[in-house]
Amino acid sequence: MINPTDYMENKKTIYTCPMHPEIKKDAPGMCPECSMNLVPIKEKPSAAKAMEDKHKGHHVNIFKRKFWISLVLSIPLVLYSDMMTTIFRWNPPTFRGLITLELVIASVVFFYGGSVFLTSAVRELKARLPGMMTLISLAITTAYVWSVYGTFAGRNDMLFLELATLITIMLLGHWLEMRAVLGAKGALHELSKLLPDTAEIIHGDHTMAIPLSELKENNIVLVKPGGKIAADGEVTEGESSVNESMATGESKPVLKHRGNNVIAGTVNGDGILKIKVTKIGEHTFLAGVMRLVQEAQSSKSRLQILSDRAALYLTFVAVGAGFITVISWIAAGGGTAFAIERLVAVLVIACPHALGLAVPLVASISTTKAAKNGFLVKQRLALEAARNIDVILFDKTGTLTKGEYGVVAVIPNDEFKMANNEILRLGASVDANSEHPVSKAIVNEARKENTALYEIKNFKRLPGRGATAEMFDGKVISVGGENLLSDFPDNDFRVSGKSGETVIYVAVDKTVVGAVTLADIIRDESREAIKTLKEMGVDVAMITGDSEEVAKWVSDELGIREYFARVLPSEKQEKVKLLQSKGKRVAMVGDGINDAPALTMADLGIAIGAGTNVAIESAGIILVRNDPRDIPKIIRLSRFTYAKMIQNLWWAAGYNIVAIPLAGGILSSEGILLSPAVGAVFMSLSTVIVSLNAIFLKKKKL
Repeated sequence: MINPTDYMENKKTIYTCPMHPEIKKDAPGMCPECSMNLVPIKEKPSAAKAMEDKHKGHHVNIFKRKFWISLVLSIPLVLYSDMMTTIFRWNPPTFRGLITLELVIASVVFFYGGSVFLTSAVRELKARLPGMMTLISLAITTAYVWSVYGTFAGRNDMLFLELATLITIMLLGHWLEMRAVLGAKGALHELSKLLPDTAEIIHGDHTMAIPLSELKENNIVLVKPGGKIAADGEVTEGESSVNESMATGESKPVLKHRGNNVIAGTVNGDGILKIKVTKIGEHTFLAGVMRLVQEAQSSKSRLQILSDRAALYLTFVAVGAGFITVISWIAAGGGTAFAIERLVAVLVIACPHALGLAVPLVASISTTKAAKNGFLVKQRLALEAARNIDVILFDKTGTLTKGEYGVVAVIPNDEFKMANNEILRLGASVDANSEHPVSKAIVNEARKENTALYEIKNFKRLPGRGATAEMFDGKVISVGGENLLSDFPDNDFRVSGKSGETVIYVAVDKTVVGAVTLADIIRDESREAIKTLKEMGVDVAMITGDSEEVAKWVSDELGIREYFARVLPSEKQEKVKLLQSKGKRVAMVGDGINDAPALTMADLGIAIGAGTNVAIESAGIILVRNDPRDIPKIIRLSRFTYAKMIQNLWWAAGYNIVAIPLAGGILSSEGILLSPAVGAVFMSLSTVIVSLNAIFLKKKKL
């Protein structure tokens, strides 16, 4: 909700809900209370008005209270209706002033129970967007005016019963409907509940619990076993597994120790962690997730635009059909009261709420479901496009591979029979002084093996060849690539690495004792993701700036048939165009600044969440974690979402196609006639069915 002070000074367009005027936003979207489309209004509200108490709006409990009061008031109208005589053969005792009492009761029901519809209709008409509330108000106002006229004209065909039961049933329907809608939209509220109410900070030699609102950056927070992490931060002490599934979709707990980052709202395991707070409030990861979800929920897909337009047209069709019904029945001699009753039935049963709710509610749920499964939807059009993607174009480095070297093998020179771990130890002892990525990979491998490094002295870089250093016993250790071998003319030891591999030689006193082969590490997740995509009928291609040899090796390892090697950053978007020129709809997956143009050019841009801000801003969907297995999830969710939208549209549209003629009395000759009250039941039932069908999307497994 926007801050009123942001728009107090200048008159501007803001958006509000016809039923919940306290809801004000600076962009179109859905009401968070009832999921009705927000309507535009132009006003210059005062601060007091803008900060109006939220509980003065029309909420679930308001509908509940109005329903029960209207129900009790409707009982005498039911008892004194013709229905009791016709069905139960019972004539209640009459008394003087009965008609006046019925009018008073109907007036109370109309002005008290119906006020929620009347005031909402005024807002719709002011916004020039007539819809559900306009039709309901027109129906109950018509019934009430006719009844008032009939009372003073001495007629006996008033619509007291129809008016009271119609309002009562509409209140019941909206009460049940809003409960269903709130249940469907509750997933986003669940995200806000992930944070604890308090945080336990370390203050001197003791701890103290403070409200989350008082937490500040650089505070040291103590998180006990099973506790929720209060803010984004860095572990300063302790080790524990943290359940990050609610934030990243990763079901397996992640081991955290000193130097690791943690996310607000995630749950600590069985260890104790001390965490330095690095981000609070709206800067936390969770706040960013919620912000993106809300932005996506405010955006519209093509199907939603279609349903909104159809709902608006249906309003005009309903009004037109209603008046045609009145004129037709009067002309046919059906009587004015009967014709007006048919008008009321048509207006009620044609309310377009189910049609207007069919798509946005599904989209809202799918957006939140995406966030809980490890990817964020920035634009609904992006999620809608995912179901039709023909080929996924992966950037190699950092996406399919880890973007860092890893040791593939240690190969000893058989002539000297030195142990593998000793070769690795010698190489790592020298490379520990180097910042080169290959050197770091060798050192990291030695540390994984818990290998203690030698103390060395006189470290020297050998430009273009490697590095050298002395051990304390005087031996000279040399480490480097193919060019290093030129320093040892008598050496016959050579290693032919596989395509894509880098070979590093280790020599002791000018004798090559072995070699270490390294390569960019291919993610195990990449193999699984590509296999799944192929099973789903989606092709996979790869793009990289690496050599043809490296690109072919990675492609062969992953089973990718089409790849582009030696592609300059400025040329990546041209490769996207090339695939599109073949009639393919392309999704681009990348994580770097140089991927941004290609992400924008593609039919669907997917950015790795750990990548650069530029790449993220250029994409329609963001992967929270560097896991390509989330790509198939995007496509599945897109297909599930589209299917639900189509189901809801068919139900909502089909219901109106059948219901409007029946309400108009087209089958009255066959004894089939829908009363306004029955029409209200069907209208409410249709909306609830659409809401429940949307909720089933939550159960779908991605």
